[in-house]
Amino acid sequence: MAKQVVIDTEECLGCEACVEACPDVFAFDEEATKAYVIEGAEAGADCVDDAIASCPAECIAWE
Repeated sequence: MAKQVVIDTEECLGCEACVEACPDVFAFDEEATKAYVIEGAEAGADCVDDAIASCPAECIAWE
């Protein structure tokens, strides 16, 4: 089974760094002011790894 990227939305600060780093995988929920993983998104490792590295809350991970 392939790894999936996840966001701990409880820890998300809403900074949108992941969306800027990897807009094909992450999006921002304006109402909740939290980022989320786009359902069915193809998670390119380089892009997701950049998003993980840019997250100040360290709430993005591979599962």
